[in-house]
Amino acid sequence: MADHVELLKDVVIKFAGDSGDGMQLTGSQFTNNSALLGLDLATFPDFPAEIRAPIGTLPGVSGFQLRFSSENIHTPGDECDVLVAMNAAALKVNLRSLKKAGIIIANTDGFDAKNLRLANYAEGVNPIEDNSLEGYQLIKIDVTKLTRESLKDFTLGTKEKDRAKNMFVLGFLYWMYNRDMDNTIRFLTEKFSKKPEILESNIKVLKAGYHYGDTTEEFTNRYLVEKAKMKPGNYRSIMGNQALAYGLIAASQMSELPLFLGSYPITPASDVLHELSKHKNFGIRTFQAEDEIAAIASAIGASYGGALGVTTTSGPGMALKTEAMGLAVMLEIPLVICNIQRGGPSTGLPTKTEQSDLMQAYYGRNGECPMPVIASAAPSDCFDVAYEAVRLAVQHMTPVILLSDGYIANGAEPWHYPEVDDLPAIKVHFKTELGEGEAKFQPYLRDENNVRPWVVPGTPGLEYRIGGLEKQNITGNISYDPDNHQLMVKIRQEKIDKVAFDIPDQKLDSGQEKGKLLVLGWGSTYGAIKTACSEMQAEGYSVSHAHIRYLRPFPQNLGDIISNFDKVLIPELNNGQLVKIIRDQYLVDAIGYHKIMGIPFTKTELKEEMKKLL
Repeated sequence: MADHVELLKDVVIKFAGDSGDGMQLTGSQFTNNSALLGLDLATFPDFPAEIRAPIGTLPGVSGFQLRFSSENIHTPGDECDVLVAMNAAALKVNLRSLKKAGIIIANTDGFDAKNLRLANYAEGVNPIEDNSLEGYQLIKIDVTKLTRESLKDFTLGTKEKDRAKNMFVLGFLYWMYNRDMDNTIRFLTEKFSKKPEILESNIKVLKAGYHYGDTTEEFTNRYLVEKAKMKPGNYRSIMGNQALAYGLIAASQMSELPLFLGSYPITPASDVLHELSKHKNFGIRTFQAEDEIAAIASAIGASYGGALGVTTTSGPGMALKTEAMGLAVMLEIPLVICNIQRGGPSTGLPTKTEQSDLMQAYYGRNGECPMPVIASAAPSDCFDVAYEAVRLAVQHMTPVILLSDGYIANGAEPWHYPEVDDLPAIKVHFKTELGEGEAKFQPYLRDENNVRPWVVPGTPGLEYRIGGLEKQNITGNISYDPDNHQLMVKIRQEKIDKVAFDIPDQKLDSGQEKGKLLVLGWGSTYGAIKTACSEMQAEGYSVSHAHIRYLRPFPQNLGDIISNFDKVLIPELNNGQLVKIIRDQYLVDAIGYHKIMGIPFTKTELKEEMKKLL
């Protein structure tokens, strides 16, 4: 029985196993447990490269990295302190990310001859038996055997019993890190309320794992991470896709516009559809379309009819939507297009993260088709960015592209519940009658921001013609006049340019206003860049950090900030997209640092790159 509790500030655990071992569920339950204790946290779910890969193979490894801390953190950690390896493949794939002298919890059943062969270990080599892991703390547990033993009185089949292995591991880790099991028992009770035997078996195995740690004398250490110092208020653990859905709901409520989501399920965006479909009590309508074009076309129809039209997708789906996006630009109606980015062209890497679509968001449509682009920086930030996307779309009568990615979408962190009074107003004005001196309704008669009126079809006296063909200025009649076409193209661009007057100035996230190096980021690189820059500043380097939310148009003062630094470094999880746009718009020799591996940056590699430039 453990007799010593060690106080730690920060712990990183990586759960890894076959895609059927329940590692995502195990990780998310430990995350929720950490959140309830008031710890700061960050997660990185790493889904298998092949969803249906053969059991025990390297491409089939599923991982979930969780970092929890008593201090303020922004990344799931460069390396893990604890690696849970349910089989040989999980160990082989993830050992390189384990700290020296770190803890390995190995399920010995997953290291039999068959699993070793599938993981491509040489004949006769078993890493948990041949002393090759000497530099680590190796804890060997026959999880499969112990799970089956604890369920010997249950009538479940062997396969069903083995599905509870993850609960044994979870229970053991709850013991190791001084946690109680109550929240997980409540979760299991909810999940399996209609399957009493499955419920009882999972709870039994969870407790068995906990008691194994408590009663086995070889474990002498337990660990404790104290509550983090966070500003007062109500918190919950939230994933990016959830936060995005909640931001859309909040915007719908504040604008008093009914929310309509037209969506075709695609990894990693599907959870936005799933989440919004749960909240019909807010008047939300969700439509699962048969393809991407039908999805966005339905959302355009909803916006045309006076609702808040939203569509969600990922890169390949974005490509299919582009013609309809052009229609929305011609119609000049509010629409929010959420692109949860993923790796590679075509089908590419659906389960892996990448900042792949900024160029597509900027330029990926035919015929001078501008629209605002904004990007979320972290899971909880998705709420604010979704809300802001709606505000800009409604107040400027334009489609808006919201960029997130798989890392943000599936990652989790604490989220501070916002106060309704703190949310910006979203002003909606439907034109319902002719104005003074207006003999006939003119659908493209604009205000000082080049914004045209929003009219619900069927409004008496405000009938008008609309469609994808070029419109005559003011009247909205079809026009093939070359001068008019040029005028309308310029007007549509000016309208988007004027959005810059409705967004805040760019601020430095950290560092001095002038200096040697500015690290400029966007999207999900925020946490790694912020952490790396903070450490560089603490070491005395002249480094500042700015993170861009508004990517098109840029904040008005961004050029001034850039000009204050000798060098500009732009790290991106792509082959260099923002760096090209910054070079183009500000004529500055910005330096790109690119990673295209389907995994986020580490702070260490960013610090090394910064030091090369200083």
